[in-house]
Amino acid sequence: MAHLLTVSCPLNISSKSRSYSKPSNQCSIPSSISISLPIFKSPLKKLATKTNRSQKCHTIYATAVSVGQESGSQTGSMSDKTPNKAPNRTKVMVIGGDGYCGWATSLHLSNKNYEVAVVDNLVRRHFDHQLGLDSLTPISSIHNRIRRWKSLTEKAIQLYVGDICDFEFLSEAFTSFKPDAVVHFGEQRSAPFSMIDRSRAVYTQHNNVIGTLNVLFAIKEFKEDCHLVKLGTMGEYGTPNIDIEEGYLTITHNGRTDTLPYPKQASSFYHLSKVHDSHNIAFTCKAWGIRATDLNQGVVYGVRTDETAMHEELYNRFDYDGVFGTALNRFCVQAAVGHPLTVYGKGGQTRGYLDIRDTVQCVELAIANPAKRGEFRVFNQFTEQFSVNELASLVTKAGQNLGLEVQTISVPNPRVEAEEHYYNAKHTKLVELGLKPHLLSDSLLDSLLNVAVQYKDRVDLKQIMPSVSWRKIGAKPKTIAA
Repeated sequence: MAHLLTVSCPLNISSKSRSYSKPSNQCSIPSSISISLPIFKSPLKKLATKTNRSQKCHTIYATAVSVGQESGSQTGSMSDKTPNKAPNRTKVMVIGGDGYCGWATSLHLSNKNYEVAVVDNLVRRHFDHQLGLDSLTPISSIHNRIRRWKSLTEKAIQLYVGDICDFEFLSEAFTSFKPDAVVHFGEQRSAPFSMIDRSRAVYTQHNNVIGTLNVLFAIKEFKEDCHLVKLGTMGEYGTPNIDIEEGYLTITHNGRTDTLPYPKQASSFYHLSKVHDSHNIAFTCKAWGIRATDLNQGVVYGVRTDETAMHEELYNRFDYDGVFGTALNRFCVQAAVGHPLTVYGKGGQTRGYLDIRDTVQCVELAIANPAKRGEFRVFNQFTEQFSVNELASLVTKAGQNLGLEVQTISVPNPRVEAEEHYYNAKHTKLVELGLKPHLLSDSLLDSLLNVAVQYKDRVDLKQIMPSVSWRKIGAKPKTIAA
């Protein structure tokens, strides 16, 4: 599969036969470079056009920094340093930093004066091209994003373009940047995507499980005191008929009592990959003394944070389609374009939800209060619980207040899940660390709806209805119908 990497600053390019170079410190003479090359490492090769198998296989990665790596910014709690000595800032590597949660987190941490490096293979953008999807909000390239952030704030973000499933690339990124903490968003995060066909199911499990294993080995080998902040999912728990605790459950069985990992009931190949991740992380904490925090995140909504709202080139993506779009974001877009809100089945499916602004806040709290060596912490990361019907009702009311005619329809549920169930999940640990939640309010819904109305001309109505069925997943590669 051929990727085209286009950048506007010097690149350090390496193949398997050469050592990788560290990212350059400054982009002194902007230039435009386009490189077209075959990449055979990813399982996604079977989903794209066929390549010549006789070609010599190389994986080529580009590491680039669009702006100077400067040391003038300092955390508010630190005293002034001498001009010749860089401040002792916490170094955070954000894997998947070009994605929905990763980009907002990268900017937030940079704004808080952490030294940030983004690691990303940019495959999420490729998924859009592959499936004929697009973000509601126009999003700039990662290089332009980082350049704009530098011009607005004078804060540098380093960029490493490559695949963490390739350990050679990841080890070079680790030894170059030397992170104090790693925030791991770098996974295929869509349950529907993982249920399209065999190829995407395999890709999801390989990318997520092997990528996370590589991160664990990188920490062990190159930065053993590094704190791993891993984004898990509340979907690992399923919908049990008992309260969901934060990671662990104390039980008494046949007169004996023990505290054990909470039982997992994953509902897609994506969710299963996250369960495997959690088990691997817990094991390496015990065996190697790694310190890790698993953030079991609920469904995220919203598009704007303080940082992404600073300039249009910093805008975050807003997915509304049936593959990557989450319930509340999808409902807001449907209301804006006059499409009935699509409730799957009975609509009693209940989950934890949180604002994107709380995602970045929770990650920062986890970094600022790291786990101990050998400790595997689990925090349930959400702020409120809603059923699908409750969300539809809230969006209907907010839309009517804005003069929109909002209707709701029930559509056949493409998923295999309980549509009416008990759900009560605990989420106190992040609040105890200082989380100040942004709860879903009328004003926030107004803001979401106004964004949807602003960009409604970009909506592809063919992408609104669900197009992936859990029961009809097949072995043959499938293209979602346009």
